[in-house]
Amino acid sequence: MPIKRNEFKMHQRIVQQTLLVLYFLLSHNGVEGQKKLSKLEDAELEKQLKSLNKPAVKTVKTKYGDTYDCVDFYKQRAFDNPLLKDHNFHPEMKPTLSRINKDSTFSSATNRSSTIWSKDGGCPFGTIPVKRITKDDLIRLRNMLPPEDVTFVDEYDVSNNNSEPNGRYISSQGYKVAIAQIPYNPNSKFAGAGMDTALYNPQVKGQQHNGSRLKIHKGLDILQVGWRVDPTLYGDTKTRFFIHFQAGKIHCFNTLCPGFVQVNYDLPLDNSFMDTISQRGGRPWGARMYIDRDLAGNWWVLVSQEFTRVGFWPQSLFTDLKSFATNVDWGGVVYSPPGVPEPPMGSSYFPIENSSYDAYCVGVIIFNEKGKTIEVDKTITHIDNPNMYKVEFIQLSYGAKDMYFVLYGGPGESTHV
Repeated sequence: MPIKRNEFKMHQRIVQQTLLVLYFLLSHNGVEGQKKLSKLEDAELEKQLKSLNKPAVKTVKTKYGDTYDCVDFYKQRAFDNPLLKDHNFHPEMKPTLSRINKDSTFSSATNRSSTIWSKDGGCPFGTIPVKRITKDDLIRLRNMLPPEDVTFVDEYDVSNNNSEPNGRYISSQGYKVAIAQIPYNPNSKFAGAGMDTALYNPQVKGQQHNGSRLKIHKGLDILQVGWRVDPTLYGDTKTRFFIHFQAGKIHCFNTLCPGFVQVNYDLPLDNSFMDTISQRGGRPWGARMYIDRDLAGNWWVLVSQEFTRVGFWPQSLFTDLKSFATNVDWGGVVYSPPGVPEPPMGSSYFPIENSSYDAYCVGVIIFNEKGKTIEVDKTITHIDNPNMYKVEFIQLSYGAKDMYFVLYGGPGESTHV
């Protein structure tokens, strides 16, 4: 057993070395890529671009102007990871889950995916869409922050719904969250979770970012899915689909480092939701997302009510999440650098218990260790700064029935009230 752990640590070091441009090489001082690059740095950037941008079978654009390369499934970045060297994955993989309809197809469940491409269409089967990385992206990403980290101290008092914990929930410096979470129990065994999250586009600038996410984790291993507005990550202020994983000390968004295996040829990571942004007081637009562990121990990202498969993190990437998760939470997160006012979150207003006006996560579910779907009816909530943000876990009418909502949001340090 110690030998395997040593091998895993060695593989971690190898993967970290491939991310020099993100975590080491470009860590010198500079603001938003304004510092002139040396010839050595420029050459290293070109080398990294060649490594990250795999040969394209076809290059396509979305109607929003984003460029994607259609990369052969077997040449995607995931397989640069030494831990996946001897994989037997293939483009038609499906998770070993009873809830996945064996007859389901990518197109039937993505609904809007075929509408995001420009006139040249999307990617052909056998390829996966990967957002083209530019030199400007790499320069900008040198300012990428460490991920949101959370430490649980002591156990929570679970006798009271919507209550603060007796112990402390410590958020990373600069991050503020407004979340509802399953009461912590180190013996919990979650095989995943899901949500329908309302899509908003709160304003950010500079290094600020905000978003809504489903987050599951155990120990040092963390998985997230949701939407995010992040100029540092994306180079714009559009609301975009994101995933994130952390395995020990290695972490990255989407496919910036090798790990996540994409299988869907029509639904790209990073895609923009700008056609389906909720307007406060109008029709709420939402996106259904899941993280789900299959019987082989792989962690899948699924979307829509039909559980459309986007891709998965193989079990071999993880130590703590080789088994089940112990923590699940839903809600909003923002970041602002020290000395910079906090940005708005969600709808940019405090919740008023009306789903047409509030940012929310609804239909929050967990999957137990047997894969059974359980509707969540009890959580505890946490807010880092109740003067700027609020969160509620409350039952409201949703269509023909009542459902539990995680309502969150707030103005930050803006003038909204």
